[in-house]
Amino acid sequence: MFFASDNAGPVLPEIMQRLNDANTGYAMPYGNDDIMDEVRAAIRTAFEAPEAAVYLVATGTAANSLALACYTQPWQTIFCTPVAHIHEDECNAPEFYAGGAKLTLVPGSDKMTPDALRRSIEGEEVRGVHGPQRGPVSITQVTERGGVYTLDELRALTAVAKEFDLPAHLDGARFTNAMVSLGCTPADITWKSGVDVVSFGGTKNGCMGVEAVVFFDPKKAWEFELRRKRGAHLFSKHRYLSAQMAGYMANDAWIDAAAKANANCARLAKGLKAKGATFLHPVEANMIFAAFPRSAHQRLHDAGAMYYIWEGSLEGDDPDEMLAARLVCDWAGTDENTDKFLSYL
Repeated sequence: MFFASDNAGPVLPEIMQRLNDANTGYAMPYGNDDIMDEVRAAIRTAFEAPEAAVYLVATGTAANSLALACYTQPWQTIFCTPVAHIHEDECNAPEFYAGGAKLTLVPGSDKMTPDALRRSIEGEEVRGVHGPQRGPVSITQVTERGGVYTLDELRALTAVAKEFDLPAHLDGARFTNAMVSLGCTPADITWKSGVDVVSFGGTKNGCMGVEAVVFFDPKKAWEFELRRKRGAHLFSKHRYLSAQMAGYMANDAWIDAAAKANANCARLAKGLKAKGATFLHPVEANMIFAAFPRSAHQRLHDAGAMYYIWEGSLEGDDPDEMLAARLVCDWAGTDENTDKFLSYL
């Protein structure tokens, strides 16, 4: 009964097999391995972007920070939501890699609105040399509260960015979960919607530890290579990153994994609703934020269930007090585990 994070799930067997296959003989280092050629071709084909520059790093923080640094001067600011991962969970890495650039938080929740974004952009570059200059817009898809931007919502945000000649970055740690939820193509959710660069996540969706950075305009390619090396994120034995991504992309393993995670989440959400749980946010991909009584939380924890209590404390005198939980599903979840979890409610 593990719903703490999709980060904690096992690796897809296709990826483990590909890693084992790669672990034979010798391969050129630093991304010059033959498997990386396969990865570039697969991602370019999937994204309908034959000229895209494709690079691999081991963590989402590296992907976001290095990608944003390529579009941000130290005197600029990056626009994001108040709960964006780059703001709350990356220990100021984006600011560090961008040489001290700051973040401007667009008022609202986990989803930006075009009006709020426009007001935030207009609020910068009003103090001349004394204030931060406008920089890129960073959008998270799936959001940190489990929401999914529709294609129209994405296009509305990137249209505002383009009004001010600002690039748009997509933090796609759960990219494929969003894509499956929308029933669209990778191109639809990125460059066709005005996105300039995407952090294409793999780790949360069944990889051991790999993320791709995809630049739809390759003019940033060399800068990224320099920043990746300078930032200590260029792997020597790169073939083990390449092998993961190759196994992930082959035979739609990445899409199947996200579809399973989303389906597991839908089953869990349906059961929670039937048990009377209150939902804090819409369930649109593989994350749930729901509240149910402390007594139910205590039964679940006593039974060994693993998930985060988001608001409130397990300790307390009132068994009926509603405590909010964050529940995340991954590709490896089973109906049996979901139904067992629900039985304790």
